[in-house]
Amino acid sequence: MAPRPAAGVRAAGVTAAGMRAAGVRAGVKPAARIRGLTRDFGDRRVLDGLDLDIEAGEFVALLGVSGTGKSTLLRAVGGLDREATGEVDVPGPVAVAFQEPRLLPWRRVLANVALGLRVPQPEAVALTALAEVGLTDRARAWPLTLSGGEAQRAALARALVREPDLLLLDEPFSALDALTRIAMHRLVLRLWQRHRPAVLLVTHDVDEALLLADRVLILAGGHITFSGAVDVPRPRDRDHPALIETRHELLRQLGVTKEGQLWTERHGLPVPVPVAAAACWRSWRRSPR
Repeated sequence: MAPRPAAGVRAAGVTAAGMRAAGVRAGVKPAARIRGLTRDFGDRRVLDGLDLDIEAGEFVALLGVSGTGKSTLLRAVGGLDREATGEVDVPGPVAVAFQEPRLLPWRRVLANVALGLRVPQPEAVALTALAEVGLTDRARAWPLTLSGGEAQRAALARALVREPDLLLLDEPFSALDALTRIAMHRLVLRLWQRHRPAVLLVTHDVDEALLLADRVLILAGGHITFSGAVDVPRPRDRDHPALIETRHELLRQLGVTKEGQLWTERHGLPVPVPVAAAACWRSWRRSPR
């Protein structure tokens, strides 16, 4: 089904030229340039000659149903998947924050953030990063004593202290409660506006993508099938009319109608997903991950 641009989103073609038009200003070297990225798992091809540009300083959100290869793409861009083939050009430093904070439990928070830093007075630099995420008073704490939100803030500090040109976020808010997620969204935007790395955020949450990103992508069938720039100024109200229309369009692209009916494609034609399967999918979407 061909994408239809919604108000507030400028949809671009999904060819390499279209990606450049949507994501990269002329004369500015992108933070990431991916061409022909392919990844197989056994006889299943998850990424199939994928092309993508991410502009320096651009905040990009990547949507897609479970199993489409979003995290696989993120890992390949971050140099964490050596089995992927194709061209991945990321000229600057990269940092990654995962769904789990992945703090070392035998090191205090400050030592986790400072780990591996090759700068004079690494602990002083790490303490500054902890101050940015509001964790100065938890610097000497053990990771297992942190709340979920505190642990993710520590993970963000650990990523940003390395001053990356490209920050990769792999569903870092999915295990947090609703109020903590809202606080983390505001924190991430504030840190992004201060440091201006390019960001690739993998998420299942359409609202999260619309509230945070400059551009929203949809991954399906091994390709970027939709790329749209979100033109609503920040801070954004999720009830903004343009975002409401855009949300409906993204859900349609993901196979969900305005009424909540799930659709898929069969032989190139839209067909409804059986009720039982749709119920399982919605139950999975509501479950903590």
